[in-house]
Amino acid sequence: MRTALKEWAVVCEALARGEQSLLLRKGGIRERRAGFALEHRTFWLYPTSFHQDPEKLAPSVRRQRPPQPTPGTVALALYAEVADHWKVVDLEALRSLEGLHVLGWSTIAERFYYRKKPGLEVVLVRVYRPEHPQVLREQPQYAGCHSWMTLDASIAPAASVPVVGDSEFAALHRRLCTLLGPPGDGSI
Repeated sequence: MRTALKEWAVVCEALARGEQSLLLRKGGIRERRAGFALEHRTFWLYPTSFHQDPEKLAPSVRRQRPPQPTPGTVALALYAEVADHWKVVDLEALRSLEGLHVLGWSTIAERFYYRKKPGLEVVLVRVYRPEHPQVLREQPQYAGCHSWMTLDASIAPAASVPVVGDSEFAALHRRLCTLLGPPGDGSI
């Protein structure tokens, strides 16, 4: 696998602990005009502190600090498979997800209205933890405000276990379908 998705380090930590299985995305300034696109179904999670600010997090997690990486390196300790996704165009529908992610409400609203077309991608991911993280040297092409990256080398996610068990993940998926409606390319 050579694809990685940049995500705030604090979100990656919540994913690693099984406290979150959602990604709430709009897209970076270097993305296409349409914003975030779900271009890949499997990918490494690339933790970053770019734009990460404690004030953008839910009050219950503002004091949590993810481990600080060694300067010039990044540890790929998680990879994800997309289980489902929703295009949410009703801001109030996103309130039902409170407690299922670590972002503050003002951050959700900010992302929702970012750029001209309101909406947010809600992506349910099954996260896996390999036995040994892969440590990479940061590269100039990895920097900047964009979601998807192509890694310099393919990294196989061998000997990995899911962070969230099968029954718990299935229950979360059913809950999201109840809260957000049928998944897929339809908008709510």
